[in-house]
Amino acid sequence: MSRRTLFSSGNPVLSDETYRKSADVISTGETMTVRGAVQKSFLLTALLVVVAVWSFMNPNYTLIIVGAIGGFIALIVAMFKKHWSPVLAPVYAGLEGLVVGGITAIYATQFKGIVFNAVTLTIALLLVMLFLYQTRIIKVTEKLRSGIIMATGAIFLVYMVNLVLGFFGMNVPFLHSGGMMGIGISLFIVGVASMNLLLDFDQFERGEEFGAPKYMEWFSAMGLLVTLVWLYLEILRPGS
Repeated sequence: MSRRTLFSSGNPVLSDETYRKSADVISTGETMTVRGAVQKSFLLTALLVVVAVWSFMNPNYTLIIVGAIGGFIALIVAMFKKHWSPVLAPVYAGLEGLVVGGITAIYATQFKGIVFNAVTLTIALLLVMLFLYQTRIIKVTEKLRSGIIMATGAIFLVYMVNLVLGFFGMNVPFLHSGGMMGIGISLFIVGVASMNLLLDFDQFERGEEFGAPKYMEWFSAMGLLVTLVWLYLEILRPGS
């Protein structure tokens, strides 16, 4: 199995072509390392948490919208201008902090104890998936990768359909709702989001193997943050 075939991810930010092409355009200079990507992941997460705490204490619907739109724009720009990642990654983390903090504040007023449960479960899943990856209890094979990518794509498609239906006052049945079916769907989505963490960890190693440029550490860390935010928000939903 070729390196190019192995080097793929369900994360829209961390794809095989992303690292392969970035490695092709450089021949000298510092290259990406797993340690560097991990350190930057901690920095971005810390920034997100700080902003989220402030946003939680000062909830504002406008800031949530600004954060969501701004974060999406920063992510898209970074995908086309990866060498801007050292600047765009912190910007994305800060904007997502506005979203996470604001949404958390909304749910906290409606469901007692949900914030603590969501935070602890997100951290627990992150650590569990990291343990499973590092010990190779779960190996990121081509078959597993393809399954996660297809499941992630299907979820994304359902989200888009639900968004379109929302303009007409409708929703996809059972999506983020109560009852056994709704809870089952929510658990499935949380499971897929968790599995995406395995692909993100694998991308860190692949980036180092490919000799990707140093700025890809920031890009990789931003990709991991995308998954973490998705995972946290899915756990936060009452249907989960």
